[in-house]
Amino acid sequence: MIDGPVWHPFTQHATEPAPPVVQQTDGAYLDTDRGRLIDAISSWWVITHGHRHPAIMQAITETAARLDQVIFAGLTHQPAEDLAAGLVRLAPAGLTRVFYSDSGSTAVEVALKMALGYWQARPGGAGSRHRIVVMEHSYHGDTIGTMSVGERGVFNAAYEPLMFGVDRIPFPTGDGRNTGEAFRALAATGEIAALIVEPLVLGAGGMLMYPPDILRDLRAICDAHGVLLIADEVMTGWGRTGRLWACDHAEIAPDILCTSKGLTGGAVPLAATLASEPVYQAHFSTDRARTFFHSSSYTANPIACAAGLANLRLWEAGGMQATLDRVAALQAERLADLAARPGWVNPRRQGTIAAIDLSVAAAGYLAEDGPRMRAHFLDHGVLLRPLGNSVYVLPPYCVTAADLDAVWGAIAAYRRG
Repeated sequence: MIDGPVWHPFTQHATEPAPPVVQQTDGAYLDTDRGRLIDAISSWWVITHGHRHPAIMQAITETAARLDQVIFAGLTHQPAEDLAAGLVRLAPAGLTRVFYSDSGSTAVEVALKMALGYWQARPGGAGSRHRIVVMEHSYHGDTIGTMSVGERGVFNAAYEPLMFGVDRIPFPTGDGRNTGEAFRALAATGEIAALIVEPLVLGAGGMLMYPPDILRDLRAICDAHGVLLIADEVMTGWGRTGRLWACDHAEIAPDILCTSKGLTGGAVPLAATLASEPVYQAHFSTDRARTFFHSSSYTANPIACAAGLANLRLWEAGGMQATLDRVAALQAERLADLAARPGWVNPRRQGTIAAIDLSVAAAGYLAEDGPRMRAHFLDHGVLLRPLGNSVYVLPPYCVTAADLDAVWGAIAAYRRG
């Protein structure tokens, strides 16, 4: 049992043992008071190039020597201006405006408010489009708005009275026609303001994956019925799916894109919501009542923006696609080997993300094997956090073949009971 004043996230303190104490990070590794761990989940999907990447650490150090937090309403600073310009260069076409926040959840909250504000500001639009469509099994964060557009279940059942209603479309099965047909019927009502999706990979919902043509079809339906498309690329962005953005696989651009996690290479918190020019222009007016009313105390923190800019320059320097392809190939080989063994089912991979399910009768997030597997992996020097009976490997891009041998070897060595 954990004993101390700290209340850890997603942790049942009555049953969890005391955690290892991280003393230093380096590349793909965490050095703890119990030995070295391979960070096979990029510390909850945020670390992209590796822990303490020199260029990102240098940017943080140099900026901290001359800037700390400053209010971003009525003031600006160069790290934020330069990063925003770079994000527009790298983003899918048509995303021209950048609004900063401080986490993935807030990036999605911002996107939802932008979408509703867009329809509110249009001539005759007040209240005309007010419904949000989401995909079942999705997860978009833990604030009230993001819980509302996520899957209802154990994550948020206690907070149901706080959440607003949404329309849901099924996760794609077979050829995915079920998803498109359901969304087309909702879009045809003329009441849908926006569709929000995790493109290609539903993260906390179990690393569920669907092909790019489904995303392309959803974009086409949005276009046909004037619905805004919000892409939650908080997890899928910055190369996780094998391309810079998951949307790139489908060759589509959303109207609003949310990014965080890998935005700074994972070093420090930062988020951004990118919007198309029509969304921005709907809020641009001499009528101050149409102002986009959102902020946080730490909006566009200069040190975080400098880290984001250093990360962006690593992507613009070239060579990242080869790195992604290398990690994806290593993952594919090891996933195929484990999938051939008894007791493991539903192997799946998208780019650098690989997942597989332990075959158990009682599956789902609260599957009893989840905590047991976590303890087993720690004993084997590997940090993994199964989603119930679903095990996923989502490493930093500096991971080596030997590292992944150790990770997948630890998974293969797990025995039920």
